[in-house]
Amino acid sequence: MYQITNMIIDDDFATEEYVTVQFFHNHKQYSVTFKKADLEVVNEWVFEEETSLPADLPNEVIESIREKIKKNNY
Repeated sequence: MYQITNMIIDDDFATEEYVTVQFFHNHKQYSVTFKKADLEVVNEWVFEEETSLPADLPNEVIESIREKIKKNNY
């Protein structure tokens, strides 16, 4: 389905904390940033030809990543 390559937890911000997950899905590289408090999606990017474009990932992928974040951080 997908392969996570990196997970970054930004908890040094004064206001909000974020979790960014980088992964491969269908032979493309993606990055999704969530608010750490409630795991709401902040943004989704797909990297193509050395540029980033807004992504529209299936809800099943987003939910699965949320579950992995919960297992790793809570």
